[in-house]
Amino acid sequence: MSLPAHEIRGIIFDLDGTLYVSPDFAAAIQEAAAAYVAGLKGIVPGQAERLMAATRTLLTEETGGVPTLSAVCIRLGGNVRDLHTFFQERLRPEACLDRNEQVIALLEGFAQRFPLYLFTNNNRGLTKRIIDCLGLNGLFRRIYAIDDTWKAKPDEGMLDRILADTGLKPSEALFVGDRYDVDLRLPEQRGCPVYLSQSIEQLLRLEEILGAGNTL
Repeated sequence: MSLPAHEIRGIIFDLDGTLYVSPDFAAAIQEAAAAYVAGLKGIVPGQAERLMAATRTLLTEETGGVPTLSAVCIRLGGNVRDLHTFFQERLRPEACLDRNEQVIALLEGFAQRFPLYLFTNNNRGLTKRIIDCLGLNGLFRRIYAIDDTWKAKPDEGMLDRILADTGLKPSEALFVGDRYDVDLRLPEQRGCPVYLSQSIEQLLRLEEILGAGNTL
């Protein structure tokens, strides 16, 4: 949607794939999910990967959108709590992620102008470790993570909660994410401005857009 940038009063960022892009860590998450499903089904991880791919295709056909990893695992008999417990024990973001000084400077500049929030389908423990790796500690007024409700985005109830907590009108709350169906479609339907960012270059362009008072 198009909206004058000067109307924005707060920014709600997604985390994974938005504030950093790491094919290695994305692959590690997929591998961990496959190991989790393999344990559920009593199969080897390679079989689990193929089963998850087929399930993702089925869910896409059913919903018309790209399903989250949580949705795939739930369809296969898992649950979100156990999946994220498995992630916390297995994933090592410290081995994959590095600070990006341009991203740090971008968010530091935004934090001087707007309250910043984080809304992620990751769990809180892993989110804090990722933020530490990225050098983004202390920049977010509040973090909304999947273990707040154990419901993955898109979730209308959590969107309502964020708007209520922040005191932002929909037209004042900019949502930034890398997956339109997951991160942005619901906020946009509610009347929020949205910005799709799938690379660090696209994320950095947000400074020009907001700084120049252009439209999104």
